Amino acid sequence: MTRSPWTRALGRLPFYLVVAVIVVYALTPFVWAISTSLKGESELFGAARLIPRDPSLKNYANVLSSAPFMRSLFNSVIVAGGSALTALTAGSLAAYALGRLRFRGKTAMLYAVLAMTMFPQIAVLSGLYVNVRELGLYGTQAALLFAYPLFTLPFATWVLTSFFRGLPREIEEAAVVDGATTAQIFVRILLPLTVPALVTTGLLTFIVSWNEYLFALSFTITNPSAQTVPVAIAQFAGVVEQQEPIAEIMAAAMIVTLPLVLLVLVFQQRIAAGLTAGSVKG
Repeated sequence: MTRSPWTRALGRLPFYLVVAVIVVYALTPFVWAISTSLKGESELFGAARLIPRDPSLKNYANVLSSAPFMRSLFNSVIVAGGSALTALTAGSLAAYALGRLRFRGKTAMLYAVLAMTMFPQIAVLSGLYVNVRELGLYGTQAALLFAYPLFTLPFATWVLTSFFRGLPREIEEAAVVDGATTAQIFVRILLPLTVPALVTTGLLTFIVSWNEYLFALSFTITNPSAQTVPVAIAQFAGVVEQQEPIAEIMAAAMIVTLPLVLLVLVFQQRIAAGLTAGSVKG
C-alpha cells in the first residue's frame, strides 16, 4: 500500500522538529552575540531585545582601531598557522610510517599517540611551563609554537594514519617497480592523494590553536605584545575608562570568528572529501 505525501510528511515531522530544535539551540548564542555587538552602551543595559533599536558598527570600529587587538590578531595567525604547518609536516611523516610501513611495536605506538590526545592540558601545564622557562621562550610566540604541537600533532597523526592506510598498496608496488625511492613515493605519489585529508586535518588543527586559551594565557601573561586573540578578548578593557565593554567584546569575538567561517566556506568541498576519504579502503 502506497502512503500519501501527507502521511510521509507527518511521519517525518518529529525528525524535522528535532533538527529545528538543534539548529535553534546551536545558533541562538551566535545570533545573540551579533545582536549585542551592534548595540550601544545605553541600549545594552536596558531591556533585553534581540533586534537592536539603533544598530551601529561603532563597536567594530573601536575594536579594529585598537592596536593591541590587531597585534594579537596577527599573533594568532602566526601561531595557529605555524602550529598547523608543524602538525601536518610531522604528522604526515608519522602517519605514513604508522599506516604504510611494517615494524615491531607499531600498534602500541599508534595507541600511545591516541592516549596523548586524551591528556587534559592542565595535567601537562606545569611540566611544559618549566620547559618553556628553561629554553628561554617564556613570554614569546615561540613558547606557543613549542607547546601547541603537544596536542595538535597526536591528533593530526591519528587522523592521517587512517587515510594512509586506505590508499591502495598497488600504487606503491608500481612505483617501486619503476625505481622510485621511499621518499619519492611519499612526496610525489601518496601526499597528492591525501590532499583532502591534509586540508581537513590542517583546518581542524588551525581552529584548535586559534581558539586555545590556557597555554596562551600561561605563557604570555607577562608580555601583552605576544598574546593571541583569546587572551586579548578576555582582557579587553574598552576604549573608555570605567567602561563595561560587553558589546565590544562581542564585536571582537565576531571578528575573530569570521576568518574561521571563511576558511570553512572556502574549503568545504575539501573538508567533505577529507572526512570520507579514509572510510572506504581503495
